Amino acid sequence: MGIVQIIKLAGPVIGAYLIGSIPFGLILTKKFTSHDIRAEGSGNIGATNVRRVAGTALGALTLAGDFLKGAIPVYIAAVLTGDKGSCGEFYIAVMAVAAFWGHLYPVFLKFKGGGKGVATAAGCFLVISPLSFLTAVILFVIVIILYRRVSAGSLAASALLPFAVWVVNHSVSYTFCAVIISLFIFFRHRENIRRLIYGTEPEM
Repeated sequence: MGIVQIIKLAGPVIGAYLIGSIPFGLILTKKFTSHDIRAEGSGNIGATNVRRVAGTALGALTLAGDFLKGAIPVYIAAVLTGDKGSCGEFYIAVMAVAAFWGHLYPVFLKFKGGGKGVATAAGCFLVISPLSFLTAVILFVIVIILYRRVSAGSLAASALLPFAVWVVNHSVSYTFCAVIISLFIFFRHRENIRRLIYGTEPEM
């Protein structure tokens, strides 16, 4: 593989990471409110904390931005590869993980203070495996209705995702991608998990 080919493959992956790094929650709250989202609520820049601190409208916009920064890079990868064959699936999976890690460890915030990754992961898998995405969303909604905690719904959906992807797609690359993303979501929710265990996790 020549240097030109390497650049052609690596360039979009770097671009996916940079897109994932855009901190929509922080940008929106700084633009439209006097809040520093990193110093209020849970301190997280994701949609749930934005909604709690700055209101439903900004929370929804943050959710949309975080979702799209997962969906757009993966869609670009699918177009570039034609979404065919194991090599194409592997490249799409790499683009998804790059965008997801950008959200968790954004270069624009010195690799700190990123979100928990649920919305960005959802955007990735809407493109990768729409049926798996829908299955995870249904479980997410059911758990939230039953327990009224976004974190519980997020964790349940994340746990289901790798199994759903394997059943629907039978793709090693996509399933491994889902496993990596799910593990990182659980890691980023470790404080929520403690609060859920002790019954101190706040409701919606």
